[in-house]
Amino acid sequence: MKTAEEKKYNRIITILSIVLPLAIAGLFGVKIDMEIPVFLPPIYASTNAITSVVLIAAIIAIKKGNRQLHERLIKAAMLLSVLFLVLYVLYHMTSNSTSYEGSQKGIYFFILISHILLSIAVIPFVLITYVRAKLDKFEQHKKIAKYTFPLWLYVAISGVVVYLMISPYY
Repeated sequence: MKTAEEKKYNRIITILSIVLPLAIAGLFGVKIDMEIPVFLPPIYASTNAITSVVLIAAIIAIKKGNRQLHERLIKAAMLLSVLFLVLYVLYHMTSNSTSYEGSQKGIYFFILISHILLSIAVIPFVLITYVRAKLDKFEQHKKIAKYTFPLWLYVAISGVVVYLMISPYY
């Protein structure tokens, strides 16, 4: 039986899981004539790299029984993911897209498309996993976390790989 608090969180998760991808997709159609003082792709790629390290540290912390450190690291990973998203959208609203011109187009597009699709799919996984821990439903938290972690880690690492592959063409 779900509590009123859990139902409230589930509604919020559902809304965010639908609205965020749609809003981001909509923002790609918006172009702002503004120059950013820094080149954002290496910065947001670095946030992905740091996120992957933080996620691995969070897993190590919980496996060692350090729940408090695990929680802090997961919150940091969530903040880094939000920062990535803001910087990524800002870059694409102020810059033209770059085309990949390398000989590994098939590999590049496979990684890029899987990265994009899984970055959408991971949103509800991360939020549900977080809420289950917040509500002290640790058994349910563990059950979904074993899927959330590799998805989130793949999204973080593949974001770096996509950047490294396209960076020569900026």
